[in-house]
Amino acid sequence: MSAPAAILTCADLAIGHGEGEMFVGSDAIALAPMTDRITYLEEGDWAVVTRQSVEIRDAAGRIANRPVKIVQIDATRVDKGGYKHFMAKEIAEQPQVLADTLAHYLTEAGEIVLPDPAIDFTRVDRLTMVACGTAFYACVVAKYWFEQIAGLPVEVDVASEFRYREPPISPRTAALFVSQSGETADTLAALRYCRDRADRILSVVNVPESSIARESDLVLPILAGVEIGVASTKAFTCQLTTLAILALKAAKDRGMIADKALAQKLTALRALPGVISHALTIEDKTKQVARQLAEARDILFLGRGAMYPLALEGALKLKEISYIHAEAYASGELKHGPIALVDERVPVIVMAPRDKLFEKTVSNMQEVMARGGKVLLITDKKGSDEASMGVWDTIVMPEIDDFLAPILYAIPAQLLAYHTAVAKGTDVDQPRNLAKSVTVE
Repeated sequence: MSAPAAILTCADLAIGHGEGEMFVGSDAIALAPMTDRITYLEEGDWAVVTRQSVEIRDAAGRIANRPVKIVQIDATRVDKGGYKHFMAKEIAEQPQVLADTLAHYLTEAGEIVLPDPAIDFTRVDRLTMVACGTAFYACVVAKYWFEQIAGLPVEVDVASEFRYREPPISPRTAALFVSQSGETADTLAALRYCRDRADRILSVVNVPESSIARESDLVLPILAGVEIGVASTKAFTCQLTTLAILALKAAKDRGMIADKALAQKLTALRALPGVISHALTIEDKTKQVARQLAEARDILFLGRGAMYPLALEGALKLKEISYIHAEAYASGELKHGPIALVDERVPVIVMAPRDKLFEKTVSNMQEVMARGGKVLLITDKKGSDEASMGVWDTIVMPEIDDFLAPILYAIPAQLLAYHTAVAKGTDVDQPRNLAKSVTVE
């Protein structure tokens, strides 16, 4: 009797080849524990899979057997490594994976090196960035960098809206797509919309063999390694690091940054893994605070400037894995509505390094406290010395160049969400209703 067959018609799938067995998954990482031999379907393809073989046909029904690729994913890294959850392990891995990302893009001499074909930002008048979820917040942070440092106008959009909004794309626009898996359906559709309109298609992905990577002109791998936890942690900070380097490249190309200032920022980048290692020592403090956050029904996050998207990311992380309703607002928007929510039962988490916007953020924080609000201040030592009086609690972060603060302040956002979820007893790695790779609309 012939072996049963499965018919597949989705392009954004990977087919894994085993010994007397075949596998189907959303991406190569999902298949890593079983095989490193992967075939990717292309747009319009359909396939018949049996235990022994796969036959692929294109949209016209012609045989189109795609090549088998050997994907270098270490299956031994797809385990918890002694940690209680994958998310805890992946938070702890950030110093090492950030060092890998930096080593890929920065030379010993302190120069930025991008893969070929490199992009020349003097040819670009505008950058359109598209992503979903946590990757979208990485793009919002990068908007501040590209506009403030490189003087390059940036539009950021969620892929699920961008693809149906049908925005005009000028010929001197570069389109950049960010996706951990490289298989996000809405992001891929947005890329295909831009492909014949934009000057260049760039992608920032964790899987260089993914669909988004294969359809891009320039692929910037983040080198975060396998990320199993649904709530993205190390991929987020590696995305930010890669985008920070790209923003500095744009600033240099466009003559918007002096050599000395560029060298200072690159020096700060190279020191980032060490600063992140130091930041991870706040874990005991976040665990203590999280026990009380776990009792809340609603939590607000506030931030200004590039801390605003970090506040958004912090709220998303908390919602994803603890199921606590959390919202984030730009601090200056507090009095335009959200302050009505403030009372002694709603914790307000304020992300505020001691930067040029600190005093304005503290003013907003004091408005919260004046109304009985319970404030958790996340800041550095200087900020704590100046503004911690009267707050419920303070988490003190290492000092860092303002440019890189969004990467550093991802750590408390992740740890607070993680330990709050643990305190509530939720499924940290596989939260309800969520998937790691969203390959359908």
